[in-house]
Amino acid sequence: MKSMFSRIALAAALAVSLAAFAQDGAAAAKPPAATPASDTPAASLPAATKVGIIDIQGAIQACNEGQRDIEALNKKFEPKQQELAKLNTDIQGLQTQLKAQGEKMNDDARNQLAKQIEQKQRSLQQGAEGAQADYQSEANDIGTRIGQKIMKVLDKYAKENGYVVILSVSDQQTPVLWANLQAADVTQKVIELYNKESGVPAPAPSAPRPSTGAGAAARPPATGAPRPAVPGATATPPKKP
Repeated sequence: MKSMFSRIALAAALAVSLAAFAQDGAAAAKPPAATPASDTPAASLPAATKVGIIDIQGAIQACNEGQRDIEALNKKFEPKQQELAKLNTDIQGLQTQLKAQGEKMNDDARNQLAKQIEQKQRSLQQGAEGAQADYQSEANDIGTRIGQKIMKVLDKYAKENGYVVILSVSDQQTPVLWANLQAADVTQKVIELYNKESGVPAPAPSAPRPSTGAGAAARPPATGAPRPAVPGATATPPKKP
C-alpha cells in the first residue's frame, strides 16, 4: 500500500502543468506581425546560438519546496492508505474463510459471507478511487504552483545567461535525441536559484532526494508512473451457489 497514490499522481499532475507552461511559452514566443520591408539591414543572429535543456518535472520534485510539499501530501494520505490496507486484509481473511469452510456451511451462511465480501470489495474500490482522485487533485496544485514559479526563475536565468531557447526533456514529446548534458543541462542551476529565491530550507538528510538533471535526454523518458492496482480488486470473487 506504500506510495499507492503517489506512484500515479505526480506524473499526471506535472504533465498537466507542463502542458500549460508549453502553451504559455508558445504564446510568449509568438513572432510579431510582419512589417513592410525597408532598406535597413536585418540584425544578424549571434555567431554562437546558446541552447539549453531542463527537466521541469525533476526540478519541481527536487527543489526544496517540492520535496517539502510532496512529503507533507504523502503524510496527509497515510491514514487513508492504512485504512484501505486494513480493509484489504479483512477481505483476504474472509475469502480464505469462504474457501476453507464454504462447502461445510449451509446456504444462508455461505451466501451471507459471500455478500459481505462483495460489499467490502466495493467499499475498497470506491475508497481507493476517491483517495487517488483527491491525492491527484492536490498534487496538481503543487505541480502547477511550483512550476509557475520555476518558469519565472528559468526565464530570468536564460535571459541573464544568453540562452536563445531552452528545451524541456520531461516528456516523450521532447525532440531532443542527444545533448551534451554538462554544457546544456540547466536543471540543477535553476533548482539552486529557485531554492534561494523561495527561502525554503533543504529537507532533513534522512529524506531521500530525487535525482535531478536531464539525464533522460540520452534515452526515451518514461511514459509516466503506472496506475497501481486497487488492493483486493483483482481477488477472485466468491463463487455464488
